[in-house]
Parts: sequence; C-alpha cells; structure tokens
Amino acid sequence: MDKNSNAYTFIFAIIMVTIIAGVLAFTATSLKPLQEKNVKAEKMQNILGTIGITEVSRDDAEVEYNKYIKKEMALKVDGTVDTEANAFTLNLKKEIKKSDEEQRFPLYIAEKDGKTFYIVPLYGAGLWDAIWGYVALGADKNTIIGINFGHKAETPGLGAEINTDWFQDQFAGKTLLKDANAGFTMDNFVSVKAVKGGAKKGDAHGVDAISGGTITCDGVSKMVQERLARYLPYFKNN
Repeated sequence: MDKNSNAYTFIFAIIMVTIIAGVLAFTATSLKPLQEKNVKAEKMQNILGTIGITEVSRDDAEVEYNKYIKKEMALKVDGTVDTEANAFTLNLKKEIKKSDEEQRFPLYIAEKDGKTFYIVPLYGAGLWDAIWGYVALGADKNTIIGINFGHKAETPGLGAEINTDWFQDQFAGKTLLKDANAGFTMDNFVSVKAVKGGAKKGDAHGVDAISGGTITCDGVSKMVQERLARYLPYFKNN
C-alpha cells in the first residue's frame, strides 16, 4: 500500500487510536483497585481526624480506624437502623437526591480514652460546587468535638478557606441545642452557623465566617444544619 495515500493514513490512524485506547483502558483498570484503596483510606483518615486522631498514614488508616470506630450504622429517617445497608459505602451525593424515606444516614460511633463520640458525614453545596465533611459530637450528642470540611472548586483564599485549621477549629466546643436539658427536638435544635462579620463573644452556636466567602460559609451552615437535623430522631431515642 502506498504510504503516501489517504487510505494508508486513515488505516494507520485507526490502528494507533485503537492501540492507545487499549493501553489507557488497561491502565485505568489496573489502577482502579489502588485508587479505591486510597479513597477508602482517606475517608478513614477524615473520620478519625474529627476525634483528634490526625497523625495517621494511609497505610495505617484501616488499622487505626478499626481500633477507634466501634460501630457503623445506616439510619432511616425515623432514627431506626437499617441492618441491610452498609454505612461506610453509602454515597451521600446520591443519597440526598432520594426521598426522606429512601435515604440512609451513616453514623459512626467511636471510642477514645474511655469516651464515646458520634461522627456524622456532611454533604452540601458551596458557591461553585460540592462541599462535604465530617463532624464529631461528644457523648451528650450536643457538643461538637471536631469537624473537617472539603470542597471541589471553592475560590482559593476565600471560600476554599473552609478546610483550614483556623476556620474548622472554631467549631470545637459549640453546641447544637438551645437548651441542653430540653431534648432533641426541632424546636430546640439551633445547629452552628458561620456569622458574617464575626460571631459575638460567648455565642455557643456561631463561628466567624470567612471574609469574602459568604456564599460558601452559608453553604457550610446550611449543610451542617440540614445533615445534623436528620439525626435528631436517633439522638432522641438513644
């Protein structure tokens, strides 16, 4: 065949594209187990980070996770446990698109230094795209012990600051209920909000918002409130 002909060029291009596509497909398939392992380890690191277990490598994540996380539960909207659902593998991005009755709400119960903690996954919307995180509550299920946030595309130096220590550390010690003795009812549930201009001194439910990141901070406040409200039935009955 004439190497200068259009037919030769066309056939050569098809062969090269086929080979490259095959190589890429093989590479993607080969790397998938490693990628899934890394995602799993990172998730465990984030969960542990809310209770102060931060110096954990990806290689050690599963061992440390099994050491501190004593129970994983998938809750129904009424607070009862769905024993057939796997809490760890639930995808919140997909769950929040379902009806309340169809949704399942993951809950992790941890023990550290003789204390019990309740860890709730978070998922919501920022200014440009998804935001997410985990929040750990103390044994009273009212006091925040630790929290961490992640984002997909928030603005660097502004909304992206939600995953910095200075912003996240403010949540520790804040409480969810108006009156700790009044129980886990919607009327008594206040949650924690990022306050534009700064929270007032002594505000048990407010943290300083990020200057210039108002919409992202509003998304954080809405996410924390909406997700934690889903767990009130369980907290009330347990």
